[in-house]
Amino acid sequence: MGPIHPNGPQALAGAIELAVSSSSLLLGRAAHAQIVKALYPLPLPSFLSNHLINMYSKLDLPGPASLVLSLDPCPSVVSFTALISGAAQNYHPLLALRIFPLLLRSSSRPNDFTLPSVLKAAASIPCAVAGIQLHAFSLKSGLLSDVFVISAALDMYHKTGLSSHACLLFDEMPHKNIVSWNAVMTNALIAGRPDAAIAAFIRLRVSGEEPNEVSFCAFLNACAAAEYFRLGSQLHSFILRFGFDPNLSVGNALVDFYGKCSCVLAARQVFDEMLLKNDVSWCSIIVAHAQNAEEEVAFNLYIEARREGFVPTDFMISSVLTTCSILSGLDLGRSLHAVAVRSCIEGSIFVGSALVDMYGKCGSIEDAKQVFDDMPDRNSVTWNAMISGYAAQGNAAMALSVFDEMTRGGEVMPNYVTLVCVMSACAREGRLKEGMELFETMEERFGIKPRMEHYACAVDLLGRAGKEEKAYEIIKKMAMKPSVSVWGALLNACRIHRKAELGRIAAEELFKIDPLDSGNHVLLSNIYASAGRWEESIEVRKDMNDVGIKKEPGCSWIAWKDEIHVFQAKDAIHEKIGDIRATLADLRRRMIAAGYTPDTRFALYELEEEEKESELHQHSEKLAVAFGLICIPAGIPIRISKNLRVCGDCHQAMKFISGIEGREIILRDNVRFHRFKDYKCSCRDYW
Repeated sequence: MGPIHPNGPQALAGAIELAVSSSSLLLGRAAHAQIVKALYPLPLPSFLSNHLINMYSKLDLPGPASLVLSLDPCPSVVSFTALISGAAQNYHPLLALRIFPLLLRSSSRPNDFTLPSVLKAAASIPCAVAGIQLHAFSLKSGLLSDVFVISAALDMYHKTGLSSHACLLFDEMPHKNIVSWNAVMTNALIAGRPDAAIAAFIRLRVSGEEPNEVSFCAFLNACAAAEYFRLGSQLHSFILRFGFDPNLSVGNALVDFYGKCSCVLAARQVFDEMLLKNDVSWCSIIVAHAQNAEEEVAFNLYIEARREGFVPTDFMISSVLTTCSILSGLDLGRSLHAVAVRSCIEGSIFVGSALVDMYGKCGSIEDAKQVFDDMPDRNSVTWNAMISGYAAQGNAAMALSVFDEMTRGGEVMPNYVTLVCVMSACAREGRLKEGMELFETMEERFGIKPRMEHYACAVDLLGRAGKEEKAYEIIKKMAMKPSVSVWGALLNACRIHRKAELGRIAAEELFKIDPLDSGNHVLLSNIYASAGRWEESIEVRKDMNDVGIKKEPGCSWIAWKDEIHVFQAKDAIHEKIGDIRATLADLRRRMIAAGYTPDTRFALYELEEEEKESELHQHSEKLAVAFGLICIPAGIPIRISKNLRVCGDCHQAMKFISGIEGREIILRDNVRFHRFKDYKCSCRDYW
């Protein structure tokens, strides 16, 4: 073999570093092969061995990295640290913890670069015992005085749940730098303690330490979590004074903060003034509009982001999918599903969960189940979305089946939302036994104490089953003050079973909590009307007028050819209103011939019977279904959304129309889905 050029090894080391910076395994292996070829049969110099170990570790190839280390006759602390650091960064904490004892047995000793990496590994398992031992070793070896070592120990204690140890360690730090302050704030946020994060920021300022972008973002995230609008706004002024407003991360945090505090105008102003935007910026503003009932604006912003050249990310697509869920935009959702497939992000757990949720909320439960079954990984959001989709359809059997599969799998534990979804499904199908058994054993089986939502579901379960008095007893024994949802469930049960006196009690409690909610007044009026107590029904309506409460107008909408057609009762302005009325008149004749009888119980007392029937015949959902029959080709389901609960007469009429026309009609009201087909509804009239 000829002599090696003196600059050869250094040049090859440079090639290895380039492979690391460009994440190119091909280049790295080529450099390794060239090194072996040039030096054989001589052993690798230590500095080249260190470079190779670092490269393989950073590129998440711990096997080759360990092999190179084993071939080094005198491995240095740099070699061990490179392998430990790579293992910790690439989520192989157990490997990092196994390598550390090998380092201790060698002639080398850990340094201030080794310990932060191994402490990070202990934090990510999380393993408090290993972390405590590493802390003790750091103290004995005199390395705990290093700010990076102590900051890593601090982070480890937070992530392993030993907050008291973290506080003691932090208080004992001789010099607290910005890294340690940021660790305290971010870990407080992760633990769900926004007030602690805010207090840490204030202490940071009192200590004289200058905050950086991480500090500002942590503070804004804490204010967003706790909805401290005034405090976050004050920090915005502070950020402007410090000159951090052009910072991309801080700008994104401000958009997120204002959005979560329901101040969309401020969020939009910050967004529009940002000199630089990334996909996080667009996601933040999309979510800000979507969370504040501006779903159409949110969707248009997504279109604008695409025009600006931003490639769809999993967070962006999952954010926009939530707007489709709220808008019941099934076609829009399917388009986004196609975008996710083309962008190769449909396998993301965030996108998959959002797709399950979107299809479930848009009434396409079969598509939701298909996405759910195809997902490689699932989290609690995924399982909850699937169960919730079945609950909205009133399919308790499938909801319970998915819940049973979730609990038997053991990979994802149910949370309080899961139990709300299951109980809600049981309530909507009359599964009193299963629902109440879950309510009574949830703390024992899953360690979850009943929350307000669970009590509301329990009241709904009992009320729908005709056990209103027992539901009322549960309310009276609640440890917390009953909310609108609890009293509302009881009031609805009284509507179903025409219990006027108990309904009056529930309504009066609701009037105390929210005196201006028209829905509760209307519900009480209808309860009196169904019981034939017309004077009291009219009195409730009169009281509404006297205090200026107006009933929310019922409206229904249906999508056709990229346009949303909205109808209100007795609509006279739609371009096809003539055809719609003619279709309804024809349907009415055929329905009556098939045995349909108008349900006029809730129509106004002053009207004659014929006028009552005419009023019912012009409800918004009937106008919408007539439009669907005119425009939507046969074989395609007619999908209608309504802002209020569907009335009894419209529910009965939809069953007849589905049979007469041979069409599937999917109606989503403000409570659930109704799927009408062959004179039947999926709810089996239990709603």
